[in-house]
Amino acid sequence: MTFRIERVEEALPIGFGVLAEEARRGGYRMLDRLAAEWQAGEARFDRGGEVLLAAFLDERLIGIGGMTLDPDIPEAVRMRRFYVAKAARQRGIGRQLALFLLGRPEMRDRLVTVNAAAGSEKFWAALGFIPDCRDGHTHLLLPPTAAPRQSR
Repeated sequence: MTFRIERVEEALPIGFGVLAEEARRGGYRMLDRLAAEWQAGEARFDRGGEVLLAAFLDERLIGIGGMTLDPDIPEAVRMRRFYVAKAARQRGIGRQLALFLLGRPEMRDRLVTVNAAAGSEKFWAALGFIPDCRDGHTHLLLPPTAAPRQSR
């Protein structure tokens, strides 16, 4: 399966409503939050280090995910609003979105956090994230040169 990844900049991609509806039916509201924050101008993934990506198969939106500055940890970034269409799962789409974000030069030596949705813990663990439930997240990815975080 060949798909393409594009940066989302001016507007949420065509087909976003369909993807959001599928997520909602599955009990996930992260795309509803993304739409509301985007519409209000609260989260446009446009500050330094932030980006929102969309994955397409032909012209159909099949996944979305982004990275923002972490609201709770200075100098950290947070993976956010990841969702892949049910019919497109287990094909590496979410992994490619995440690896694209993590592989950007500005991410070198940055702490990365995620608030993993129920059921996605194995996905994040496969990318190297470790459980760490504090500061508003469930998992983190330490920079290669970092010492482990101390418990509080």
